[in-house]
Order: sequence, then C-alpha cells, then structure tokens
Amino acid sequence: MLFRLSAIPNVQVFVNAPLARYTRFEIGGAARMLANVSTVDALAETLRIARQSGTPHAIVGGGTNLIVDDDGFPGVIVRYEAKNIEIDGVRVRVEAGALLQDLVDMTIDAGLRGLETMTGIPGWLGGAIYGNAGAYGHSIQECVESVRFFDGEKTREISSNQLEFTYRSSIFKRSKEWVVLDAVLRLHQADAAELRATADSILKIRNEKYPPTMRCAGSIFKNLLLAELPSGVEVPEKVVREGKVPSAYFLEMAGAKGLAIGGLRVADYHANLIYNEGGGTARDLWHLIETLKAGVWEKFGVRLEEEVQSIRKP
Repeated sequence: MLFRLSAIPNVQVFVNAPLARYTRFEIGGAARMLANVSTVDALAETLRIARQSGTPHAIVGGGTNLIVDDDGFPGVIVRYEAKNIEIDGVRVRVEAGALLQDLVDMTIDAGLRGLETMTGIPGWLGGAIYGNAGAYGHSIQECVESVRFFDGEKTREISSNQLEFTYRSSIFKRSKEWVVLDAVLRLHQADAAELRATADSILKIRNEKYPPTMRCAGSIFKNLLLAELPSGVEVPEKVVREGKVPSAYFLEMAGAKGLAIGGLRVADYHANLIYNEGGGTARDLWHLIETLKAGVWEKFGVRLEEEVQSIRKP
C-alpha cells in the first residue's frame, strides 16, 4: 500500500504521521499513513487504491474544526492541497486547499465585496464550503455560484441551488465520499479601503475572543434558530441575533463557563469556547462536550449540535 501510494505523481506520503500537528486543538494520535495530494488525478488514484486494498480512509482539510481520536487512525488520511486562486472580474475560482484568509485578503485587495466578514476564520476553502462557514450575519453560500467535486468515481460540477446549503451545513456533510475540488464565487465590486476597514475591525474582535495561539476550534456548538426552539423555551429578546440564539446563552445559563475536564476547559469569558490548556486528550474533549450538552438539555430541553467534526477509529 505504501509503495503504491508513493508511486503516484503529486502525492506525498508520510508514515505514522502525528495528526495532532494538523489540528487546532493539537489533539490526536498518529495516522498509519497521511497522503497530501495536489491534483485531481492524484486524489482519484489515492482513493481508488485505498478502496481496492480495503484500507480505511478519511478525507480532511485544514483540521481547524477537527477532533482526532487519541488512538489515531489505522488507515490513510487524505488531504487535498490544491490552493490556486484566480480572479476574473467579479468571479473568483478557488481551489479547495486555499487558505480562507488568503482568499479573503485577495478579494479585498481586488475591491470585491462578499467575504470580508469572514476574515480571521481559519481553515481552507473546502472546509468553508463543507460547513457553510460564515460570521456576522453572512455565510459563504451567498457567494457560491458553483462547486466542482470528486464523487468517488468522477468529477462533477453543480450549481449553488443544488448544494443544499443550510445553517453551517451543505450537501457535502451528507455525502461524505464527495470531495470539494474548487468553487466559483461571484462577488460585487466595492471600495477596497472600505472593505479592509470592515475586515480589520472584525479581525480585532475575533482575535480578542479567539487568540490565534489558542488551541481551540472557535465556537464548539452551532447557534440555534429561534423559530426551531422547543415550545415553552423563552429567551430574552436582546440575545437574539438575525433569528438565531447563541448557544453560548444556554451554556452560560447552565453554568458552563470555566468548566474543565482533564486538559480541556471552557473559557471563563465565552461559554461556547473550549480550548486545550495543555495535555488535553480527545477523550477529555468528547467527555466535556457531552457534559455541556447534557447540562443544557437538563435545564432547557434544548439539544446542542457540535460544529466540530471527528475522526475516530473504524
């Protein structure tokens, strides 16, 4: 298996790769193999060999929103790293491995409005599409014109109205074997200086809340849609934002702030932020997540849903 993968052009294979270094939490054991691929052909051949050999495999992006099992992964972890960004007027074609921040900065410099509120969100474009990333009342679905992806057998392209975007979700969360390759975004012309000022003010707030050196994945739980809360659950009008109720409100009322299990701790200043103080494990993190969910359910009858994704042993 190792020999076959290493022989594929545009593939780098690492054995016993420590996955903790590829996640913001800095948690997780080693993968038997890690394959970084940079072309569609290399991706297709890597996945074909993995399936043919019966080797467990999983596809990840930048790892900013990922929890990896302490025991690692017994197969091959695949990362699609193609990262080219091309701007043509108000249309931008960007590959899945591009850093979201690089995309934000390039479009701001080009005087294109649409992504400036996403400044400071870590990760790659593929993950942003996968989870319909967003902030400050906007999400990436507003800009997506089409997405090209590999469905396990062939390359396909679908338009935005087929992507089943919902709050922090897309068709890719329900079709785990589909791999985002690139996307075409349509933005709007605007004043670059104005866009940069907006982005800088947002980045200042974000860095105060989620310092870049903090070992965390940002918000751990999705916010809740006010219209979908169970009957009888009432929240103060002042906490509702664009029809959503922050999970942090329910968590804070349930006493989440400062709660710690092992090396994982809920921030004292933000109830929806868990970070690794040092020496944390995935077991600690999953335990803390379940404890928080149980506390909110017991107090409010509200079910929280994680934004984070997990890689567990098959």
